[in-house]
Amino acid sequence: MKHLEATPWFICDENDENLCAYVDTDSNYFNAEPLLLHLYPDFEQKTNENKDKILEKVALYYQDLISDHYDNLARDCFNVIDHRLEMKTECVIRSAYFRATRRYAQWITKQEGIEKESLDVKGLEYKKSNFPKVFGNFFKQVVEDVLKGTQQSEIDTRILDFKKKILSDMPIGELGNPTGVKTLNKYIERKPVGGEAFTIIRKGAPAAVRATIKYNDLLKYWKLDNQYETIVQGSKVKWIYLKKNPYNIEALAYLDYNIPPKIGEFLDKFADKEKVFDTILLNKLEGFYDDLGWKLVTNPYVNQFFI
Repeated sequence: MKHLEATPWFICDENDENLCAYVDTDSNYFNAEPLLLHLYPDFEQKTNENKDKILEKVALYYQDLISDHYDNLARDCFNVIDHRLEMKTECVIRSAYFRATRRYAQWITKQEGIEKESLDVKGLEYKKSNFPKVFGNFFKQVVEDVLKGTQQSEIDTRILDFKKKILSDMPIGELGNPTGVKTLNKYIERKPVGGEAFTIIRKGAPAAVRATIKYNDLLKYWKLDNQYETIVQGSKVKWIYLKKNPYNIEALAYLDYNIPPKIGEFLDKFADKEKVFDTILLNKLEGFYDDLGWKLVTNPYVNQFFI
């Protein structure tokens, strides 16, 4: 078990092995593998179903042992006989990834004695509302594959294939960063005058706001603002990075339910899909790989040499 954060001195002495993987408000998660291997030397040869049953059996044993000890704790520390302290086994977890407090993924195979197969995920980046759904679904599958023991080489291949799909035929509407535009006017320095095409935007404007103002300007410049709605404060938009283009626009927002054909053609031609992949998904995958002690290589030719 790899610890992603340093173990506090009050949890475990420096030279002792810390088997506590994660602590929440009222829950403790422990790595039971060393104990299971000690009690059952042939543990690794058993089926996954039998492993789950043995783990639950051991957990229930220690549950009762600790609950009995609470009698001593209540008497010696709190000077009471009657108490409501008890330890209860919540679930059997076959594998888990604990990134930080309330940021984890766990593959639960038994919960309160009932067999089940579920991936419980809390707080990981791909769950956030501003994470494009197509990337979130892919990241979720990667996490699930890792927890279920899929080899790194197979996951590497899937990532490369997914990147190829992003760069080739993935619809623009699925690649934009979803967000809400709460403020626009406060970042407008000066609107276009005398044949100018674009608004002067104040420094410090968030990327989504800059992309939204550029969209409204482009709509008016192409005289499409009478046919299609402009984006207003409070709108839900998507925005995407652009490659070098004739208007030097770095990013453009859009309403994915009502994209003017000319805007759509512009996005198809100049959307920087590789930058989208790198900034939204790749850096998150690299962090996940680093936690696992893996190295992510998205260039399939990195190990090839030319003479």
